[in-house]
Amino acid sequence: MTTLAVSENTKVTLHFALFLEDGSEIDSNFGREAATFVVGDGSLLPGFERALFGLLPGTESEFLITPENAFGQPNDNNIQVVKRNDFDAEAELECGMVFAFADAAGGEVPGVVAAFDDTEVSVDFNHPLAGRNITFRVHIHKVEAAELH
Repeated sequence: MTTLAVSENTKVTLHFALFLEDGSEIDSNFGREAATFVVGDGSLLPGFERALFGLLPGTESEFLITPENAFGQPNDNNIQVVKRNDFDAEAELECGMVFAFADAAGGEVPGVVAAFDDTEVSVDFNHPLAGRNITFRVHIHKVEAAELH
């Protein structure tokens, strides 16, 4: 039986952890059940998937994922100014607070208070990890052919 490496059309079972440049952990499933995904199903960003290509079951590895391959660079166009009175009058605003806003499709998108005064609030809709290098640590448990429908 041939051992299959991570590639297109594979189903991968793994443990993973994400870390910031200072070593602080963002997310991890080590110590919990391993995650399973099909390459290209949208579970992982493409830059994280590409880092896994060629890895075999049993492999433990660590990669530095640059912003361009992770959550992108911050975009000044993603900072919007909202009227202060659009917020609850009792809301005690602080920089860094996260609020949910409705998007054009009727869903919710998080926005972070970047600055505010008595009349306006600058809200940053960039992903909180935009512009950050991410260390991606993985342990590949199983790689199998994905069932294509």
